[in-house]
Amino acid sequence: VQLVESGGGLVQPDESLRLSCATSGITFRFYAMAWYRQAPGKQRELVAKITADGRRTYAHSVQGRTTISRDNDKKTMVLQLNSLKPEDTAKYYCNARLESTEYWGQGTQVTVSL
Repeated sequence: VQLVESGGGLVQPDESLRLSCATSGITFRFYAMAWYRQAPGKQRELVAKITADGRRTYAHSVQGRTTISRDNDKKTMVLQLNSLKPEDTAKYYCNARLESTEYWGQGTQVTVSL
């Protein structure tokens, strides 16, 4: 099983990033997918999730400026981050979950700074 994140980088405040998670080795369409993030010295937190049937949930901190989507044919998940703020700086992780089975990617760094 592989979950590979891409799209992170260094951006200025108010700019946008599009993070992708490419998966292999799982029956993607059955899995709930999510993005988590972890900033230095802080706990990992949920950013957004999308269920197998497409229901979306967002953290309050990103609500209104973030969109999560999935492509079951391509077995990928995307997180569109807009109006980025310095407090969005963190390592972003892809997560796949089906009942008690869970997989994580290695993460992609997002840094928001002038």
